[in-house]
Amino acid sequence: MLLYAVLMFSVSVIFAALSMMIYRGKTDWIHSYHQARVKDKAAYGRAFGKALLGIALAPFISGVIGVCGDSDLLAVTAVAVLLSGLALGFCGILAVQRRYNKGLF
Repeated sequence: MLLYAVLMFSVSVIFAALSMMIYRGKTDWIHSYHQARVKDKAAYGRAFGKALLGIALAPFISGVIGVCGDSDLLAVTAVAVLLSGLALGFCGILAVQRRYNKGLF
């Protein structure tokens, strides 16, 4: 589980760095068709960055659970936390897209 934890921490750092760049205004990291009808790019970048940070938290928490031990229950819990956190994060991004872009595309 240590390898799993290291992998999850690495993924979390990458997503957290991307979310901070987008939060600070680098909305060009988001594909242009996802922001075709966005009027307020600064507010969109802040909201999208927060949602992406939520996605970055999922592998971090899952990695913390993975460090706690090697039991099957902990492994299942870590994966369940990862999947549910990713689902919540993607729902957050979908909400941002609906609010600022008036739809997903």
